[in-house]
This record gives sequence, structure tokens and C-alpha cells, in this order.
Amino acid sequence: MTALRDIAPASTELQTAFNWRENARAFDVRPFLKQPAQITPHYATELGALFSGDCMNVLPQLQEGIADTVFADPPFNIGKEYGSNTNDQQPDERYLEWCQQWLAECIRVLKPGGALFVYNLPKWNVPLGYYLMQQGMEFRHWIAIEISACLPIPKRLHPSHYSLLYYTKGSPKTFRRIRTPIQICRHCGGEVKDYGGHRDAMNPDGVTLKDVWTDIPPVRHWKFKSKNRKCNALSTKLLDRVVEMSTVPGDLVIDPFGGSGTTYAVCEEKHRHWIGSEIDFAEDIAERLQGGHIRSHKSDDWVEPLPQQHT
Repeated sequence: MTALRDIAPASTELQTAFNWRENARAFDVRPFLKQPAQITPHYATELGALFSGDCMNVLPQLQEGIADTVFADPPFNIGKEYGSNTNDQQPDERYLEWCQQWLAECIRVLKPGGALFVYNLPKWNVPLGYYLMQQGMEFRHWIAIEISACLPIPKRLHPSHYSLLYYTKGSPKTFRRIRTPIQICRHCGGEVKDYGGHRDAMNPDGVTLKDVWTDIPPVRHWKFKSKNRKCNALSTKLLDRVVEMSTVPGDLVIDPFGGSGTTYAVCEEKHRHWIGSEIDFAEDIAERLQGGHIRSHKSDDWVEPLPQQHT
């Protein structure tokens, strides 16, 4: 996560002991940096590099137009306890100002046609979506991620979804269709819907993915979470869809809020390059990636085959 205490541009100094000579097979992030001598990653794999520090120290150091997809899951400004470097309780105006700063950097590092996904509460994604449109980004979808973890709130409807904004920098250069399995009753084994009597006309690969996702499992069990990071983690199933929908193998994904490292683990599995930053738990992410400790949720999605040049 990134610090909310200082909204002003942060120092570019990052503490790390990464040694390129000792990691000859590691992903070389230096061609993607403006000044490679200024910062080096805390950890790197053959596919990606993780920086330990504030995302506003890292994003401005990246070259313009390098990313095929950016996925951002910032702190929600609701008073959660992250690490000692993150303050998750700011005045609304200050929080939105900070979000606009890192969003501007995310737009800058995107290639033309690149995709930007922002995961947040609907309260925040409404003004953030407006900001993105002001910056010339093309609206694609407001994806509702169903949840059932909140208690009823007086004088309000029961909150039951997180928002996943999906914008592109112009017309999308990559959009791969995803289909989900036809729903089956777990008791009788029969199909739940009759699809208006047109079942025979249904695509045998499944139902076109909707913009309401009701099948993303919550991450509650410790086998899916970092032991030192007590906050919620994202399901790999959500990141599977984001990565498969908007990229092909070899593309570059940037996630400025590393959290538990889920995005990077999915990129490793899907053979995408990645660049990330994490202000509090970079060491935990490195240990989880190195030890293969980020467990995957099962996904039955059908993904459109890759273009011929990628097969």
C-alpha cells in the first residue's frame, strides 16, 4: 500500500539491496525506468519486479507508455489497519486528491489502448470514474463484485458489492471474451435457468461474462492470505479475469498497491511480465512468491483463444 500522510510528491529514494549480478535470470526492469540508477527492486522473478516503497516514489520513475494493463486496489480510506507507513483515515477531499495523483501516473504509463482497472468502494469510484473521463479515458464497464460481509447500515440499503472500474486509453488493443459455465443446481444437478426456451442456441463454451460478478470467493482462510498482513486479500479468480481479459502472454501488468501479492502471483502463472510496489509488506510478498504460498481459487472460466501470432 502507499502512504496517505504526504500528498506532496515524495522522495525518489528507495531502500533496497537487490543485486543484478546475483540475479542474472531476473526480469530486467531497468529499460522501463527513466533513471535506472535511481531505484532498484526489492525482489525480482524471471517475469517481474517488486519495489519496496510508496507508489508515488515508483510510478513517476517509470517510462511513459509501457504498460498493457494497470490494476489498482488502493486503501479505501475507511480506517483499516495496514502497516506503519499507511494512514487509512483522511478527509474525503485529501483522499480524492491523492487518488487523482496516482491515477494520473497510471494513465501516463499506459500504452495507447491499454486497460486500467480500479477496485474500490462505489462511494470513491463514482468521483474517480468522473476524473478518468475528464482525462480522456474511455469508459468500458462498472463491474459489480458481489459481497455479503457487511452489516446493515441505518437509513441505507445493505451494501452488497465492491466496484471495479474498467477504462481504456482509447479503443482497447486487447479484449478477450470470457465465458462462465452454465449454472447447475448443486442439489439436483439440473440447469438453473432455461434461458427463455433458447437453451439449444446457447454457446457450448458457456455464458458471456456479465458486468456483475457473483462468483468471486471471499479470501478468509489463512492459506490464501499473508500471515503478517491482517487486511483482506483479493481472490486470484478476480485477477485471473482482469489479466486474461486485457492482456496476452508477454504483456506487462503494473500494480502499484501490492498488498498480499495476488496480482503478481497471477501474472507469474499466466506468463505476464509485471511491475509492482508495496509500502508495508514487500518482504512478505517476496517470501510468498518465492515459496509459492499464494494459493489459487478454482476458475472454470472459458477464455477466448489467443490470436494466431500468440499461439
